[in-house]
Amino acid sequence: MKVKDINNIKKTNTKIIFVRIIDTKGSVPRNENVFMVVTNNKQYGTIGGGELEYRVTNESIKLLNNIDSSKKILEFPLGPSLGQCCGGYIKIKLIKYKNGKELLLENNLIDEILSNNKNLYIFGAGHVSNALMNKLEGVGFNIFVIDSRENYLTQVKHEYINAILAKNPEIIIKNSPPDSYYLIMTHNHQIDLLICASILKKKSFSFIGLIGSKTKKIRFYKRLLRMNFNEELINKIECPIGMTQIQGKEPDIIAISIIARLLEYKSFVEKNNKSYIKLIKG
Repeated sequence: MKVKDINNIKKTNTKIIFVRIIDTKGSVPRNENVFMVVTNNKQYGTIGGGELEYRVTNESIKLLNNIDSSKKILEFPLGPSLGQCCGGYIKIKLIKYKNGKELLLENNLIDEILSNNKNLYIFGAGHVSNALMNKLEGVGFNIFVIDSRENYLTQVKHEYINAILAKNPEIIIKNSPPDSYYLIMTHNHQIDLLICASILKKKSFSFIGLIGSKTKKIRFYKRLLRMNFNEELINKIECPIGMTQIQGKEPDIIAISIIARLLEYKSFVEKNNKSYIKLIKG
């Protein structure tokens, strides 16, 4: 679900169903705690699509029209009966509310969405950054765009983008949460270098992407070595950014390549974290 959906839910003055996955086993289309909202003629979010979602939506409509019941538990084996071959199991809870405001009073959906997202800091609001901003909604990031040029930031119109005017980006970096993602693409190589150094000094980051060529990477590598950063740490900076399989120098192509790499990296980290949690739980 997207943050902008919350405003539409809030405006809903008719009965409304909150759908949440409460248990899963095996291979499933979406994980536990994923949610969506259903009204008589609208749906916000998704629990995986396909026959599963079709049946859950139909059950939600039935519950909306049932005056004797406000809750329902659904259980599905994800096999041939649903036209799916996942082979897993999913348990879903439906709760009926009298309107969107009541639903949001009992469920802090904005905080749930934001807390499940990763923080992504984009330094620079130029052409590639603008292309990125147009494509980043709903892919799992809380997005902050930082620039020292006010006229560039005033062009940021998306509600899901937090535009920050900052002459000293190192202050933003210092106060950013651990394990944040960073993309560096300012109008000035010296500023890019200072931002790289500030992030490396912080150490608690997840991803650093620096826009530029292989030549820029070599120059930055040498300069950061002279600034006493160790080789292993410097090598965590990805430059050029993006998927090497995607070729093209147009801002939109570069943006798609960068987003693909971010999602690849994010999926890799999440998979490893799940494996580690499973390991320590035995």
